[in-house]
Amino acid sequence: MIVTTTTAVEGHPVKEYLGVVTGEVIVGANLFRDIFASITDLVGGRSGKYEQVLARARKEAIAEMKGEAEDLGGNAVVGVDIDYEVLGQNGSMLMVSVSGTAVRL
Repeated sequence: MIVTTTTAVEGHPVKEYLGVVTGEVIVGANLFRDIFASITDLVGGRSGKYEQVLARARKEAIAEMKGEAEDLGGNAVVGVDIDYEVLGQNGSMLMVSVSGTAVRL
């Protein structure tokens, strides 16, 4: 399945628009990861654990969105938007949401 942020797929005209599809994943921040991320922030550098969690959450949200598109009979999702939100008390959770339009090319 083609997933793209563009509104069209070059060389593949849209035959049918099937509707908006979404995927959302909420992940909790682990206390130990928070402590190590704070240390990384103090001494500089990247927080590899947070990057891994974000990547996993993004992949899961996209997979969920693709599943919705397949259920509608689509073979592509166009106009995809990816958003990140901090949720929960003291920002203890992170939500990754994706949305796009399911189409049949």
